[in-house]
Amino acid sequence: MEQINLKLIDDILEKHGNDKTRIISIMQEVQGIYRYLPKEALQHIAKKVGISEAKIYGVATFYGNFSLDAKGKYVLKVCRGTACHVRRSEKILEALYEAIGISPDQESSDDGLFTIEIVHCLGACGLAPVVMVNDDVHSAMTPEKAKAMIQEIREKEGM
Repeated sequence: MEQINLKLIDDILEKHGNDKTRIISIMQEVQGIYRYLPKEALQHIAKKVGISEAKIYGVATFYGNFSLDAKGKYVLKVCRGTACHVRRSEKILEALYEAIGISPDQESSDDGLFTIEIVHCLGACGLAPVVMVNDDVHSAMTPEKAKAMIQEIREKEGM
């Protein structure tokens, strides 16, 4: 389990004036650091800004861009929208599961390197099928390209 740096969180809170009306911005910055919202961080934030833990968890679970679960260093968003589906994105998804070594019921790899998320649309229909790796869009994806992309990331990470 990752150690949470409360001093870093305090710096973020101070930057936002410990203002509970800035809770979303605060949570976005914390998630930007840890790639999810750790329980300990949420509890600390709630205490510091003077709101209940229930309220901060309500915000964290209401907005789809927040995650309470740890994510891999590389989040792969596989588009399953109509254009991608028609161009066989399910085969790309299967190739990614195989290359990473996880099953469809396991979101993240045990080594903490990869997380696969299935999304309904990435807004890149003209580039379909599409896989987004963190903030980079990979267009005209094929199962072979998907496997090569995972291998390239592993090599870059020294694995």
